[in-house]
Amino acid sequence: MRKLSFLCLLFISSIVHAQYGNVEPPDKIYGVLFRDVQMNRIFRDGKTFVDCVPKSDPKEIVQSYKDIKSNRAIRFSLKEFVAGNFTEPPASADNYTSDKAQPVTTHITQLWEKLKRSPDKPAKGSSLLPLPYPYIVPGGRFREVYYWDSYFTMLGLQESGEDALLENIVNNFTYMIQQYGHIPNGNRSYYLSRSQPPYFALMVDLLAEKKGQQVYAQYQMALQREYNYWMDKRGGAKHVVRMPDGSVLNRYYDLDDVPRQESYYEDSMLTIGYSGSAKTLYRNLRSGAESGWDFSTRWFADGSHLNTIQTTNLVPVDLNALLYHLEMTLSKAYKSSGNLLQSNLYAQIANKRKNAINKYLYNPADGWYYDYVTSTKQLSNEMTIAGITPYFFMIPPKATSARAIKVVEDKFLKAGGVVTTLKNSGQQWDAPNGWAPLQWITIIGLENYGANDLAKKIADRWIQLNIKVYKATGKLVEKYNVEDVNVEAGGGEYPAQDGFGWTNGVLLKLMNKYGVKE
Repeated sequence: MRKLSFLCLLFISSIVHAQYGNVEPPDKIYGVLFRDVQMNRIFRDGKTFVDCVPKSDPKEIVQSYKDIKSNRAIRFSLKEFVAGNFTEPPASADNYTSDKAQPVTTHITQLWEKLKRSPDKPAKGSSLLPLPYPYIVPGGRFREVYYWDSYFTMLGLQESGEDALLENIVNNFTYMIQQYGHIPNGNRSYYLSRSQPPYFALMVDLLAEKKGQQVYAQYQMALQREYNYWMDKRGGAKHVVRMPDGSVLNRYYDLDDVPRQESYYEDSMLTIGYSGSAKTLYRNLRSGAESGWDFSTRWFADGSHLNTIQTTNLVPVDLNALLYHLEMTLSKAYKSSGNLLQSNLYAQIANKRKNAINKYLYNPADGWYYDYVTSTKQLSNEMTIAGITPYFFMIPPKATSARAIKVVEDKFLKAGGVVTTLKNSGQQWDAPNGWAPLQWITIIGLENYGANDLAKKIADRWIQLNIKVYKATGKLVEKYNVEDVNVEAGGGEYPAQDGFGWTNGVLLKLMNKYGVKE
C-alpha cells in the first residue's frame, strides 16, 4: 500500500510539473511585442500590459505585429496596435471611497464584497491563473490574490464572520500547491517563478480555530508540499542555506534571472552603467519581491542603492521564523493523522531550526535579531522590525525579551505605530512607512512576552492613524507614514494603493481585540 501511494505521488508530481511547464508568462508569449510595449512605456504602469487579455489568438497577434514592424512602408502606432488587439484590465481607479460619516468598520464590511472575486474562467493568452473558489484581492492595481497579503486579510474576514470565504481562500492556495508545486507570489503566470513569505500554515491555524484540530490532518499533504518547495524538494529551487556548523536555514530565491515582467522597464533601466552581472541583479530583484519587502535597504549591500541588492546572499530572520512554524504545524498535522513517527521528526527539525535561529540570527550585543549575510558570515548591519518576528512565534528564550521590548520602544515606535526600518531611503519598505502586517506581528510578539502595555500603545496609534486617514479621505490604504501622521506614505515603484486587503483585516482585528470604538 505504501509503495502504491509513493507511485501515485510520483505520477501526480509529474503531472504538476508538466502543467507548470506549459504555463508561459507574457514575455514568453509575446516576445518582441512584449519588450517593445514595456520599453516604450505604452502604459504608465508596467503591470497593466501583463494583465491585458488578448482579443484573438496570441500567436496571430505576434505574427501580425512582426509583419507590420518589418514592413517599412507601413506607418503604425504601437499604442493603437495594443488597443486594437488587447483588452485592458479594469482601471485601478478610486472605487473604494465611502461616505466618511459612516463607521470605518461598516466601510470594511462593505469592502469585502467590492474586493471579492468569483471563481475564474480561463482565457487564452491571459496571465491570470484561474482559481476554483472565490477570493479577495488587495485592491488598486493588485487585481489578483497575493500570498502573504491573504493571511492578514483573513484576520478581518474572521472577525466579519466570513467563514466560507476564509475556507475558500485556504482551498485556493491548496489548489495552487497541487497545480504548480507551490503557492506563487500571486495567481499570475509571471509570478510562478517565486513564492512569498510562507503564511499558509497560519491560514490553516485560522481555519482550525473554527473547524477544529482535524483541519491539520485534512491539509497535511498541502502543508508537506509547501514545505518541500521551500526545502528544495522540487527542481531548480535553491532556498536552502547550509550554515557553518551544518545546520539548515533558508533564503529567498526566485527561479528566474530576467527582469520582472510587471516591472520590465524599471529593472532593465537599472542595468545602465551597471558593472556587475545583469542576471544576478535581476534574480536579486525578483527574490526581493519573493520576500514581500520590495524594496528596502534591508537587502542592499551598501545599505543605500537598489543596484547593490543582494537578497539571495541573506538568510532572513522572518522567513526562518515562518518555516519554524511550518515545521511545528507539520508535526501537529502528522499527530492529528496518527503518524507519531513523522510528528516527532518534524518537532525535532523545528527545534534544530530554532537553535540555528538563536545561534546565527541573534545579536547579543544589542538584543535584536538580524538577517545573516552568507558571504561575510556575519550579521547584517540593517536593523529592521523583522527582528521581532521570532517573538511572534515564541522562538526566543524569555530572558532576551526585555532588551527586545526596549528596542521596539526606543527605536521603532513612532506616532502612528512601528516603522519598518530606521532608514528613510525612498524605498517603500523603509522609514517613514508602516505596514499593517508588521504592526500585527509586533503587537502579538510583544504580547507573547508580557509587554501588553507597549503592544496596546502600538495598536492604539495604528488604529487612530488608520481612522484619521479614513475620515479625511474615505479610504483605507496600503501603507501609512507612521512618523508624520499628517503626511501620506510614499516611495516605491508605484503610487499608494487604496482598498486595501491587509489594512482592512488588521484594523478590524485590532479594533475588536482592544474594544476600540470610533
